[in-house]
Amino acid sequence: MRGTAIGILTFFSMFLAAAGARSAERWAELPAFPSMPAAKTSGMAEVNDIKMYYAEYGEGDPILFIHGGLGNAEVWGHQVADFARDHRVIVADSRGHGRSTRSQQPFGYDLMTSDYVALLDYLKIDKVTLVGWSDGGIIGIDMAMKNPEKLTRVIAQAANVTTDGVKADVMNNKTFNDYINVAGDYYRKLSSTPNDDAFVKQISHMWETQPAWTAADLGKITVPVTLAIGDHDEAVKLDHTEMMAKDIPGAKLVILKDASHFAMLQDPAGYDAMIRDAMAGR
Repeated sequence: MRGTAIGILTFFSMFLAAAGARSAERWAELPAFPSMPAAKTSGMAEVNDIKMYYAEYGEGDPILFIHGGLGNAEVWGHQVADFARDHRVIVADSRGHGRSTRSQQPFGYDLMTSDYVALLDYLKIDKVTLVGWSDGGIIGIDMAMKNPEKLTRVIAQAANVTTDGVKADVMNNKTFNDYINVAGDYYRKLSSTPNDDAFVKQISHMWETQPAWTAADLGKITVPVTLAIGDHDEAVKLDHTEMMAKDIPGAKLVILKDASHFAMLQDPAGYDAMIRDAMAGR
């Protein structure tokens, strides 16, 4: 009986240790989008051929945060709360995402980049630090190539510059699928066209064909660039990000520990520290 009891206790201890290990794997979980602070100003800017939702917080040197595909500005709640203490923070919903409208033009990174350039002009902002996640990071790199005069620096997390930089099995990943479901819930809540399947079809076509930049394209970038990727990113290949860091002159590569594609939610303190280090040139 004593041996049985010891065996049960040993098994129970092993079970607790395993459960503790699972709970420590923050990269495998998708935290809820945080609440956004009250905006200083917000509205719908008429840019290009759409109406683009934006919100501003705080005062100081401007930082523009750009969300990833299917998402919206709400993903940046932790970062807005931190950086609005000493910066003018701008967030927006990309074309067709969240509260922003879209037109009949096919989705493309150049077009989405031009929307953000037009938004900065609308807000009378000369230059920003651009923090972009996933599609937002791709837009940041595109802007660095096409509109460097608008940028102080780019901090791009989980971006790719060719379609083969994306993992083939990303759609089999539970955490990534959890994000798609959450993004869908937000879309139905925020969008003026909540039941429009054409949006997903059009942006999916963009992902299949874009971006398609060469090493020569990246080699022309003159803006300071920091490339960040979680060490457990579900979507973007690490060696692809390493290649980007080699091809972009002076680029710095940061590996975010115990984080995935959704690092800004999983480790907001570490994520914000990464941004501040990049802004300080560290």
